Amino acid sequence: MSKLSKTYRCLRFIGLNYPEEEYGNVSLWRVIKEIFSKYYKGFLLKFLMNSWLLAPISHRKVRPWVLRQIGCHVGKDVFIGGDVWVDSGHADLITIHDHAHVDARSILLCHKRNLDNYYVGDDYHKLPYKTGAIVIGKGCSVGTGTILMPGVTVGEGAIVGAGSLVTKDVPAWSIVVGSPAKVVKQIPKREVNCN
Repeated sequence: MSKLSKTYRCLRFIGLNYPEEEYGNVSLWRVIKEIFSKYYKGFLLKFLMNSWLLAPISHRKVRPWVLRQIGCHVGKDVFIGGDVWVDSGHADLITIHDHAHVDARSILLCHKRNLDNYYVGDDYHKLPYKTGAIVIGKGCSVGTGTILMPGVTVGEGAIVGAGSLVTKDVPAWSIVVGSPAKVVKQIPKREVNCN
């Protein structure tokens, strides 16, 4: 590996253990720009999103607006519960379609360590990250305390039970629960009487 930059060595010295492949040869200016443009802006806006002062109007007005400001793609009439955590550094990978509900304390995580080349004796913290988009379909519901992992699509009209860990795509018009989430029911079509 090439010589590590002073910036990277400084990050390691203060306790930030980033993978060398991504941060081993970067400028201090790039790090500062990334921190302020993605993380602190996102942090301040998310603080506003969960402020008790705005609680009466937050669910369908303020919170979706905040998510748009940090880079998420949010449709119309979206409900966002309190303390929903979004991956600010990768907010552009999150799409929430019209009329979707994301209930309180859910986590939308768009990055994780890439374990494809992880072997006995390797340092986990030196592994690179891999990212994946999260898509929450039209009219679906993500229950309280749910974790959506990178690369997951929740299909139109689907319901994700509270406390679920979603690691795979959720089919449209289905109900999933558990950790990891599994389909427990397909939502039936309404029968129409032609009398």
